[in-house]
Amino acid sequence: MRKLLTGYVVNFNKRHKRCGHLFQNRYKSIVCEDDPYLLELTRYIHLNPLRAGIVDDLGGLNKYPWSGHSVLMGNSTRAWQESYSVLAYFGSKLETARKAYASFVNEGIAYGRRSELVGGGLIRSHGDWSQVVSLRKKGEAAGSDARVLGSSSFVDRILSEAEKKELETLRLHTCKSDLPTLLGKISKYEKIEKTEIISGVRRRDVVRGRKLFCQIAVGKMGYSGAEVARFLGISTSAVNRLAGSKELPECSKYIK
Repeated sequence: MRKLLTGYVVNFNKRHKRCGHLFQNRYKSIVCEDDPYLLELTRYIHLNPLRAGIVDDLGGLNKYPWSGHSVLMGNSTRAWQESYSVLAYFGSKLETARKAYASFVNEGIAYGRRSELVGGGLIRSHGDWSQVVSLRKKGEAAGSDARVLGSSSFVDRILSEAEKKELETLRLHTCKSDLPTLLGKISKYEKIEKTEIISGVRRRDVVRGRKLFCQIAVGKMGYSGAEVARFLGISTSAVNRLAGSKELPECSKYIK
């Protein structure tokens, strides 16, 4: 099976001029400026089935069950899809908003495929923010960046913030201590036994110390959730949950 799957991926990548795993970076998130850019992106995404020939016309798209557009048009119901934030741009009354939204989508059919809304080629394989910033420093241009959609000032601001974040991350990486040292510091200053932090003790102060350890190790020092989980003897999901919760104010004093 491994030989079969590897062969398929190699041939697929040759045909489509891609690289890496078959599903590498297949799904992505986009930083999008509000108002017109959000609406343009929403319209473009919802017109995908029509451009791909999956449905024949706008009437078919309105009833197509595998798109959020049908929910906005009131033809499908999904409790988890929030539709008010989009329809609110088109009117305060539901029926009026739906008619205006439908007209807006219909106008977008004539635009076809829009490169500024999709990115392309190896852009999807650039990697994380540090790679985007690195390419910018080198002066390398790309047709579009699939991660940022908005005005030029908005894009410049986002990339500038990313560059500052990258520098801060590099600073922390150069001065980060190993996990046993961090554990010792937290044990000393929070007055908690090290053996309690790396055990299953659920006492409030111990849980807080464990949370502090995860937030610093993962969020500030760049350790992976798996590395921290192995050290603490707990699950990776538990580490990620603690690291992703509201940051404790004590974190700052351990990374100076």
